Amino acid sequence: MTKYIDIHSHLGFEDYGKDPSQIKNQFDGAGIKEVIERMQNEGVATIAVGADLASSIEAVKIANENENIWACIGMHPAHNLEENFDEKNYEELIKNPKVVAIGECGLDYYIDKKSKIKDQKLEEITEEEKERQKKDFIKQIEFSIKYKKPLMLHIREAHNDAYKILKKYEGKAFGNLHFFTSSLNNAKRFIDLGFTISFPGIITYVRDLDKVIRNIPLEKMHAETDSPYAAPVPHRGERNEPAYVIEVYKKIAEIRGEDFEKVRLQLLLNAKKLFGI
Repeated sequence: MTKYIDIHSHLGFEDYGKDPSQIKNQFDGAGIKEVIERMQNEGVATIAVGADLASSIEAVKIANENENIWACIGMHPAHNLEENFDEKNYEELIKNPKVVAIGECGLDYYIDKKSKIKDQKLEEITEEEKERQKKDFIKQIEFSIKYKKPLMLHIREAHNDAYKILKKYEGKAFGNLHFFTSSLNNAKRFIDLGFTISFPGIITYVRDLDKVIRNIPLEKMHAETDSPYAAPVPHRGERNEPAYVIEVYKKIAEIRGEDFEKVRLQLLLNAKKLFGI
């Protein structure tokens, strides 16, 4: 029985490997098979998220092979700077019933990112780069509208530009702001546009988002891990995994001062409603 849904993980990334010998970050020797088994044992389901075409294909493959996993396909704004979103590459993937969202897509103006072009770090966000990201973002918004799928948004230090773009599609585009780390005002603006907000494991050790968590409707939020990144306490410093989303559920209930079971059931309902799972 599904008790929790981690709405955003990257089980297709190399950090999990196919067996323990292939794991990039070996913490406990567990490969993807063991990670999925731990999820199932804890009653956790997840959405495996793509960041480019290759990882989107892998996300769909993992979803097809596991009853409690779904997929999100699309192009991250800064994960693979040598690839742009091309709808033709995703037309077959979107037909798969396990595909429940488009993304993660959006805008990322953070400067010290790890994204590379021909092994060179991107040292600054140029106007040209911003325009490239905006074009890809718009393509994916329109792709999501065409197929009536929610967007999985990645917005980093670019909330104003993202809002302006999405405002033009108000009433048509919908979805979720993943790994939210911005202000209460921004949270409310995007909720008013028809989007939800998801919180990752950092809320277990950073207090910056407490105000947001307390002051937006529980019906408009989700819990996520963004595995393999940002593991929550008590797993901080480890490779993250979907089973750890339970700690995020607990922290949301604690911050809001609400009954854990009430929060768990509402977050579960929110995920099912938005993603149709």
